[in-house]
Amino acid sequence: MLATGGSAMQAVQVLLDNNVKEEHIIFLNLIGSPEGIDSFIAKYPKVKIVIGELDAGLNKDKYIVPGCGDFGCRYFGTD
Repeated sequence: MLATGGSAMQAVQVLLDNNVKEEHIIFLNLIGSPEGIDSFIAKYPKVKIVIGELDAGLNKDKYIVPGCGDFGCRYFGTD
């Protein structure tokens, strides 16, 4: 999931710090927000993005809407 883009950008930075060329990176994502995509592309314009679903946007809590809720809580059964 790509909400604000922060985690994805950190992951890309780790790859770049280990001498992977930006144009060789493909970011595969299930659900994203326009805000996250815009931030990601602004910072890493040469990374190719493959996304399954682009949702409407983020709510006040920075969750993707309609999205699927807090994925971590759902995955680990803590919601």
